[in-house]
Amino acid sequence: MELGLVELLRAAWIAGTLPILIASLPCSWLGSFHGLVLGFARRGKIMKSSSHHKFTVPQRFFSHFYVVAVVWTTLLLIATWIYAHRMAPIVSEPFFYSDLGSYLAGRSNTFSLHRSQLINSENIFRVWLSVFLLLLMEVQVLRRLFETLYVFKYSPSARMHIFGYLTGLFFYTAMPLTLCCTCAPNVFKFGTSEVTEFIVKDRSSMQAIEFDWWDFVNPFSKLGWCQWIGAAIFLWGWIHQHRCHAILGSLREHVGKVDEYVIPHGDWFEIVSSPHYLAEIVIYAGVVFGSGGADLTIWLLFGFVVSNLIFAAAETHRWYLQKFDNYPSNRVAIIPFVC
Repeated sequence: MELGLVELLRAAWIAGTLPILIASLPCSWLGSFHGLVLGFARRGKIMKSSSHHKFTVPQRFFSHFYVVAVVWTTLLLIATWIYAHRMAPIVSEPFFYSDLGSYLAGRSNTFSLHRSQLINSENIFRVWLSVFLLLLMEVQVLRRLFETLYVFKYSPSARMHIFGYLTGLFFYTAMPLTLCCTCAPNVFKFGTSEVTEFIVKDRSSMQAIEFDWWDFVNPFSKLGWCQWIGAAIFLWGWIHQHRCHAILGSLREHVGKVDEYVIPHGDWFEIVSSPHYLAEIVIYAGVVFGSGGADLTIWLLFGFVVSNLIFAAAETHRWYLQKFDNYPSNRVAIIPFVC
C-alpha cells in the first residue's frame, strides 16, 4: 500500500480519463465508441425512459454516492487530523528543534511506536495541507448529500447505467483518498498501531488524551496565501453550485407532469446549459490551487473531473437544443464563450 497507493490512484484517473478523451475526438470512425461511452454516461432526462432498461438503476441512487462520500471523507479527515495533531505539531522553529526531545518524552506512550515517523517541516506542511483539502471536500460532500435528499426531486422513471453508478461509487472513494494520498499510508499505520496499543493495554494504563480546540485549529493559520485563494475559489464554485441545484430542484414544482421539463433560468444558467457542472469544475480548480499545484495525482483527478463533466454537459446541451425550439441561443454547453 505504501509503495503503490499514489501510482494506483494515478493509473485509475488516467484509465478513467482516456476513454472520455478518445470518445470526444471529432472522428467519424470513433462514432461507435462515442456511443458506447455515452451510453455508460447517460442518466436522468437524457436517458430515454423505458420499463425494460437493462443494466440500469434508479437515478435516485445518486444519494448512495454522497452517503459513501460523507462516511469515507469524514473517516479520512478525522484520522488524518488526529495524525497531524499528534505526529506533525506546528510550533515555532526554535521550540520545535530545541524542545523536540522533551515533547516526545512527555508523550512517550503515544509516540513509542512512531518516533521514526516524525517528519521535517516540509512534510509537516503536507500533512496539514491534506487535512485542509479534506476539510474543504467534507463541506462539499455534506452539502451534496443534503441536496440529493432534500433539494432534488428525481423522476420515478429517471435511470442511470449501472456502470455509471459503479463509477460514481469509485470516484467518491478514490477522490478523498487522492487528497491525502501522500500521508495516507502513515495515517493508516498510525491508526492501526494506536488501536493495537489500546487493545493490548488496559484502559487505565492509557495516557489521557488532552483535547484543545486551538491546538487542532491553530496550524491552519500557518498555511500560505495559495491555500486561502484556493479556498476562496472553492467557495465561489460551492455557492453557485448550490444556487444552480436549487433552481433545478424547483423546476418540478412548476410543471404539471412528473416527466415534463422546462428551461431553467437564473444564476449561471443564463450563460451555460450545465452551470452546476461548471461550478463543480471551479470547485475542483480551487482544490488544485489550494494544493499548491505540485501534486500530479490531484491534477489527474482534476483532469478526470473536467473531461467527464464537459462530455456530459455537451450531451445535455444537445438534448436541450432538440427538446426546446426556443432554447436561448447565447448559451453554450459548459465553458462560457468557449463550448
